[in-house]
Amino acid sequence: MKILVTGGLGFIGSHTVVELQNEGYEVVIIDNCSNSSEEVLVGIENITGKKPIFEKMDLRNRQKVSDFFKKHSDVTGVIHFAASKAVGESVQIPLTYYENNIGTLVYLLQELQEKTDASFIFSSSCTVYGQADELPITESAPVKTAESPYGNTKQIGEEIIRDTCKVSPQLKAIALRYFNPIGAHKSTEIGELPLGVPQNLVPFITQTAMGLRDKLSVFGDDYNTPDGTCIRDYIHVVDLAKAHVIALTRLLKNKNKENYEVFNLGTGTGSSVLEVIKSFEKVSGKPLNYAIVDRREGDITAAFADTNLANNELGWKAELSLDEAMKSAWEWEQKVRSKK
Repeated sequence: MKILVTGGLGFIGSHTVVELQNEGYEVVIIDNCSNSSEEVLVGIENITGKKPIFEKMDLRNRQKVSDFFKKHSDVTGVIHFAASKAVGESVQIPLTYYENNIGTLVYLLQELQEKTDASFIFSSSCTVYGQADELPITESAPVKTAESPYGNTKQIGEEIIRDTCKVSPQLKAIALRYFNPIGAHKSTEIGELPLGVPQNLVPFITQTAMGLRDKLSVFGDDYNTPDGTCIRDYIHVVDLAKAHVIALTRLLKNKNKENYEVFNLGTGTGSSVLEVIKSFEKVSGKPLNYAIVDRREGDITAAFADTNLANNELGWKAELSLDEAMKSAWEWEQKVRSKK
């Protein structure tokens, strides 16, 4: 079966392509390389022994999307990662985010609506929950008013898919709400490679340890948590990637209970910023230069997943530990810098 992975050269996308190819799926990637590199194709091929089909294009071009589906009429499933994802940037340029994250989703769904049978996996986020009323967070927790245009695009994206599925029984879709993906493939062939200053904690940690950043800022130590720093659910990217393959297979084999479903993807355990730093120091043997600074606007106190639905319905469970994720992230960072 041929599966389209949009944004397949990105952090989560590339790891998912690896897992798809390992399971025997034929993969075609669409990516405009705005936040990735074609070099990732080499890493994927080195791991799996097979180079995926690659189409360099921008999904914002409606005609090109249509032409793609004519050329690849045998695509039976789509995993949609392609999106702009920096929360702070989305506040500055909201229209760019709405065009890129919403317009492209509409174009893909319009094409899939034309098929007699189509399966669609959407890359969503735990940002839809905001500061949840109860922890751990279940899929039935209320979706809160978005804190940023980025978060809003995930909420609107889910609504668009749900509304489309209501009138398109031939379309089956699953929205996967990620918590905090970290780590890298154990081969160090692929990993997280942010362009510019990292927006996420773990690449900032590894870049600080490499000397690329002077120090890591920990935003606040006066939150209502055991050590005062924010708590998140950090999930190894390989575990996350495997969940996509399981969710897609569920749809392709018609094991879904409704034609639109939602699952949380996390470990079910929260780790504080200081715990993540300690984990890094343990696996790397390096002390990290960090400083406590003022809170950052928009940060919530704590978020971690209730994973029972994904565990029981998908038969999926996160297997890799925080230490394993931090070790792989550090090994990846060292390899990347050794090439430069």
